[in-house]
Amino acid sequence: MSAQTGVEAGEENAVTGQHATTASPTALAGRYRGKRVLVTGHTGFKGSWLCLWLSRLGAEVTGFSDAPPATPNAFETMGLDSLMTDLRGDVRDFGQLAKAFESARPDMVFHLAAQALVLDSFDDPRRTFDANAGGTVNVLECLRLNPSVAAAVMITSDKCYTNQEWVYGYRENDRLGGHDPYSASKACAEIACQAYALSFLGRPGTCRLARARAGNVIGGGDWAKDRVVPDCARALGEGRPLELRNPTATRPWQHVLEPLGGYLWLGARLSDTPDLHAEAFNFGPANLVHKPVAELVDALQARWGGGGWLTTAPDALRPENTYLHLCCDKAQHLLGWRAVLDFQETVRLTADWYTAHSAHADMRRFSLDQIDRYQATARRMGLLWAMEAP
Repeated sequence: MSAQTGVEAGEENAVTGQHATTASPTALAGRYRGKRVLVTGHTGFKGSWLCLWLSRLGAEVTGFSDAPPATPNAFETMGLDSLMTDLRGDVRDFGQLAKAFESARPDMVFHLAAQALVLDSFDDPRRTFDANAGGTVNVLECLRLNPSVAAAVMITSDKCYTNQEWVYGYRENDRLGGHDPYSASKACAEIACQAYALSFLGRPGTCRLARARAGNVIGGGDWAKDRVVPDCARALGEGRPLELRNPTATRPWQHVLEPLGGYLWLGARLSDTPDLHAEAFNFGPANLVHKPVAELVDALQARWGGGGWLTTAPDALRPENTYLHLCCDKAQHLLGWRAVLDFQETVRLTADWYTAHSAHADMRRFSLDQIDRYQATARRMGLLWAMEAP
């Protein structure tokens, strides 16, 4: 069996005891098969899952990024180096990035490369702005200079909005801004994207561009520091309680496959829908998935069968928001996208991935199986991107 075909129909998963299903061709596969796709930030958590899914869809994937952000990491654990072209470089270096564009000759670009940690932005704000704002401008300039690129999806963050601690979701036209360097850098990236989209792109023979915003993404393969799921997994493995800075903070938790499905469908639709150019879209879970940090930790530890947590004093010099979530009505009405998983399913997929990794399972096959199951669930819900290709 080819490494790209996942788990065959009827084969039992040795870790979960569940039977996998054979993936049926989807509308996404019809849009990406044979396409040359460049992904910046491909060695990161979300970037790795995106590249695996693109490969599953039949795309010719090239990644441009620096080294994986942690050890272990999703990129190496999933064995992605054998599925794609792996180019290493710094998105802050325009020359390196321009060479990657020249080598990949992409039809489509997904930009995810970033300094992705809020707390790190307090320690090194200049690097955060250089990577998140300056790196985005470098990608935009490459799009301007490479008219062969048909579509580009620029991924920023839900934290690009000026957080008012509202109880209702932020809409795409709400005010951008940030009280911390990370959030402000993402707002800067958004403004740069819109300026390039309106000044240089979207005309005949040029790239169409859209922006995607999501946050609080969890799932297997994330080992970054100061994130609740990898911190929880590390604490359990070391036999110690997890330390939580703010267990009552509420977050809209979503599995990594949820926004990635949105990014992929947005990229596919950009190619044939001119009206989507220069638009921004939120991708987030249903309201019932908004849970306090402590409830997420309790659910993960219950699935893992052990663990505990305690509260530590938050760092007054590095404050964190207590509540932020997105309104996703625009993606639902214009793209036909909506979240697939409830809170329990999100926790199960996340916890089971780490369990499988601990059991030394074949994590590429396990991850492909999760993608296939996710697509099958979306198809049963009637979502356009997951329907069988004609």
